[in-house]
Amino acid sequence: MIDLPLLYLIVGLLFAVVAIYAVQDRRLAAALFWGSYSLIFLAGDLLPKALVGALVVLMSVIGGLSLVKSRSYIPLSDEQQLTSVNRLGHKLFVPALLIPLGTVFGVLVLSHVQIFDQPLLAPANLTLTALAVAATLALGFALYYCKETPAQALSESSRLIEAMGWAVLLPQLLATLGLLFTQAGVGDSVAALSQRYLALDHPLAAVACYAIGMALFTIIMGNAFAAFPVITAGIGIPLLVQQHDINPAMMAAIGMFSGYCGTLLTPMAANFNIVPVALLELKDKHAVIKAQAPTAFGLLLTNIALMYVFLRWF
Repeated sequence: MIDLPLLYLIVGLLFAVVAIYAVQDRRLAAALFWGSYSLIFLAGDLLPKALVGALVVLMSVIGGLSLVKSRSYIPLSDEQQLTSVNRLGHKLFVPALLIPLGTVFGVLVLSHVQIFDQPLLAPANLTLTALAVAATLALGFALYYCKETPAQALSESSRLIEAMGWAVLLPQLLATLGLLFTQAGVGDSVAALSQRYLALDHPLAAVACYAIGMALFTIIMGNAFAAFPVITAGIGIPLLVQQHDINPAMMAAIGMFSGYCGTLLTPMAANFNIVPVALLELKDKHAVIKAQAPTAFGLLLTNIALMYVFLRWF
């Protein structure tokens, strides 16, 4: 059965390869960063919790001091890139499209496949395991179509990971921060404040408060998963579910989508909005956010309208 431990093993080995490249280039701080990250994925369940926490702190310090240097990379010349584009054409997008299509196929079809009375994909983590299988198949197709070797895939994966740098760690840290906020009672505090100062009798005002709150808190946190438990516990449940009797599943789905609108607008979501600037070598470090802003505001208004329609008529 394909489950998260197997995925953690693959990711941990990939980070180990990045650490090996760093050691070969005598970038010891980077090697320590990627080696620590690899160890957490490979043996996190076996290590003492305090040691895992110490490794995370160590990685944060190394990243905060900008010591995660990437290896030197000589890009292909313009002529070589043009030749490659002409040879591959639009079929180059096929591996990328195989990932979402394969994920949907895995969820809808492979989820029913059993081997020795065991499901092929772990039901508890169906979407993630289906995504991993789809990504693996897409990688195999890309290697076959581009006539490249697995070693080249590892090298390019390492280059991309190092280009992202410490931002690779950010989503997990921000998601953990959201959990810490919930455990610390921030959601309860927000709920108390909303009930005291935001007794919104009109459903549209309540819906707008929840959706905009999700977007704003995501902008602050940099991650919709971190914002969701706090804003949903503080505003969504007391205002929309208890006061206006909205469908909780619908509220949660559109609420997360509203949070993603905030993701498009914040530099805190570095892996989405800052890393692409570095990869594309853009002069304006906020160029991606500026390009996404109209879409973000338009989607947020659409989410508010959808949630209001569902609240009133469904």
